[in-house]
Amino acid sequence: MRAVFLLPLVLAVCAASSIREKDLDWWETTIFYQIYPRSFADSNGDGIGDLNGITSKLEHIKDIGVEAIWLSPMFQSPMYDFGYDIADFYAVHDEYGTMEDFEALMKRAAELGIKVVLDLVPNHTSNESVWFQEALKGHEKYYNYFVWEDGVIDENGQRQPPNNWLSRFRGSAWEYREEVGKYYLHQFVIGQPDLNYRNPDVVEEMKNVIRFWLEKGVAGYRVDAVNYLFEVDKALFGGKYPDEPLSGKINEDAGSHASLDHIYTKDQNETYYMVYDWRDVLDEFKAKDGVSRVMMTEVYATIQNVVKYFGEGDRVGAQMPFNFDLITDVDASSSAADIKRAVDKFLTYKPVDKEANWIVGNHDNSRMATRYGPALVDGINMIVLLLPGVGVTYMGEEIGMVDGYVSWEDTVDPSGCITNDPINYWKSSRDPERTPFQWNDGLNAGFSTAEKPWLPVAEGYNTLNVEFQKAAEKSHLKVYQALAKLRQEKVFRYGRYESLALNEDIFAFRRWYNNKAYIIVVNMRDTDHVVDLTYFENVSGTVQVELRSVASPKNEGDKYDASALPVVAYEGLVLEVK
Repeated sequence: MRAVFLLPLVLAVCAASSIREKDLDWWETTIFYQIYPRSFADSNGDGIGDLNGITSKLEHIKDIGVEAIWLSPMFQSPMYDFGYDIADFYAVHDEYGTMEDFEALMKRAAELGIKVVLDLVPNHTSNESVWFQEALKGHEKYYNYFVWEDGVIDENGQRQPPNNWLSRFRGSAWEYREEVGKYYLHQFVIGQPDLNYRNPDVVEEMKNVIRFWLEKGVAGYRVDAVNYLFEVDKALFGGKYPDEPLSGKINEDAGSHASLDHIYTKDQNETYYMVYDWRDVLDEFKAKDGVSRVMMTEVYATIQNVVKYFGEGDRVGAQMPFNFDLITDVDASSSAADIKRAVDKFLTYKPVDKEANWIVGNHDNSRMATRYGPALVDGINMIVLLLPGVGVTYMGEEIGMVDGYVSWEDTVDPSGCITNDPINYWKSSRDPERTPFQWNDGLNAGFSTAEKPWLPVAEGYNTLNVEFQKAAEKSHLKVYQALAKLRQEKVFRYGRYESLALNEDIFAFRRWYNNKAYIIVVNMRDTDHVVDLTYFENVSGTVQVELRSVASPKNEGDKYDASALPVVAYEGLVLEVK
């Protein structure tokens, strides 16, 4: 009876595979490379990275096998939060260049086959924006662009904020303005007043921003802090915003954002539908030329809420709700089982017809090589680039850049500065993961000719740089390039996946398609092992080394018994099953 059903099943699978190959869109096959413009390359010697600097380094992007870059905000801004406080959504920040410089970047990127994705920061603007300044003057249209509320008078007759809502940067989320006699909401720094998405004018304004840059040729957006977009409808509470309950988290003082459970200021249901509406705008442009524009959403939330951004029913949303599990759930202390759980979580919860995505670092979190340890750079890159789905690389991960040391005197990140703590500021500061990119062993690691760049260069750049690694016989850069090439194979584009924690230390996963299969093995610890890969179904005989981490004693082409593979400390291997 089993043989009767086997042939139709095989045919169905083969047919599905054939259709699948035709369906892959450009964003599903590339690597997205995040560039923090202020720290990538300085073209004019002022110590600050800029657009012309990025343009001058696009060949590096092409060389490492990346076909899409995502730029952190490059819009006009007073830079209190280094670009995430936007004063003019339609203009380029003057320290980064001009609109002509942006257009030149777009032109060169197109020549190299590189798509450009921008950061969209829709939750808030800058208090120096025309919108906010007009609001303070009593301009009704722009007054209604923001969230205002009356204060309350306490028992001592003193005016206090409307409720207990807290900013991500500590302290009240409300700031009083004498000009209008009310408090405005800022869920981030004081200079970032929240926009009011219950106002149709704001909704249309942001759609116009999206269209403006799409007309310039950008390939889509990464949407910042999107789950803060809506607050609860205060009409449901008698016209007053309610207090949020205590989170119950220990060791959190009353001014800490984590001390409250943000049930009224995050993850409101309307947020998902706003994202779906933005996707409709992107699809307007696809309807014109047949080319997809991609949307990536930044959301630190439960996995159940993250996957809602994919869409609901007949509404489509973001193609890539960012998966931060390899940042938030695991680090150097994690076991192989922890890694497996973190990887499998997103694959389990995402819709079956949607792509996964993998991220291990960004401008807000300690660098991958620091969190996992420099010895695991190649192994972690193997995981990110060879798992099923889209790989995202934060600039410098291809060479294993680590967090830089930034003294209290040199600290500029508001998250660190607001602590007013010269001893423990580094626990909150994001400056260490934003230090300048390391191009060579020259002045400021080749980032800038300035006497002093905006942030100090990390120590060790004399050997940890692009130029050194390009010349070396073995390097993280060359492993990364090989991984980028390997992921173009059908087995990694279309293949199936299964994973195992072979023991406490070794995480492994298999990718297979038709008659070809690979096993990726990563040892998370400083301990040697001999492991049996035949625990994977249909694996026996020998495996051959296709690629190995820099410190591995093995060579490409070496063959091993699949039932007794020796794995040394922190080794990463890509093995073809023979």
